[in-house]
Amino acid sequence: MPRFAANLSMMYTEHDFLDRFAAASADGFEAVEYLFPYAYDAAELRRRLDDHGLRQVLFNAPPGAWESGERGLAALPGREAEVRSGIERALEYAAELGCPRVHMMAGLVGPAPDPAEHRDTYLKNLAWAAERAAAAGVDILIEPINGRDMPGYFLSRQAEAHTVVREVGAPNLKVQLDLYHCQIVEGDLTTTLRRDLPTGRVGHLQIAGVPDRHEPDRGELDIRHLFGVIDELGFDGWIGCEYIPRAGTSEGLGWRDDYRGDNNA
Repeated sequence: MPRFAANLSMMYTEHDFLDRFAAASADGFEAVEYLFPYAYDAAELRRRLDDHGLRQVLFNAPPGAWESGERGLAALPGREAEVRSGIERALEYAAELGCPRVHMMAGLVGPAPDPAEHRDTYLKNLAWAAERAAAAGVDILIEPINGRDMPGYFLSRQAEAHTVVREVGAPNLKVQLDLYHCQIVEGDLTTTLRRDLPTGRVGHLQIAGVPDRHEPDRGELDIRHLFGVIDELGFDGWIGCEYIPRAGTSEGLGWRDDYRGDNNA
């Protein structure tokens, strides 16, 4: 049965961030993910995980000037030094938190990019990061993101991501498949799952309802069917619940509890 991780950047926002760990644990989650840990001391985050019996399964490397609109640096020529220092910082946190995955955001490339230059920069940065992370036992992930939510993001399609992973050739460089983004960009989720999960190149899944990014059973996705496909394919990783609850996080978990109940019957 799929294993679900609470995304503490989007879920439980009715609580202060450090209190979200307890709230997620109280609702039965065994793992968490979130965007960034860097505003908090790593030892304090570790304590929250330990106190509530949680595993940290994913966070993002530093994305550049997030508050100013930057969304990653990996595909931006001239920012290589920042990319490397960011990966070093992320790996320090990963070691403290026992986190086996770090998502490395590509960045926004603007209206008239030089595709070849950006792609070359991207491949080189990913190769360096993957090599550095391998020594720490950490996977580097890349995620296609839809252009409606994040216009200008360098990576948007699953095939592009898998091509990048193959070209870099590092066994610990993998794809983060967010079914919300994938549905908006290209759809055909069942075929995508059946094509890509067996390759071993997908390191993490995420879910949200489409089009409004609320609970995954809201909107146009048949989430029960998709969970069944994921189960059928034997995916043993985590599924991050990266959605915005419509009216209280705990109150909106019926989709998860119903699915678990069906599978435990």
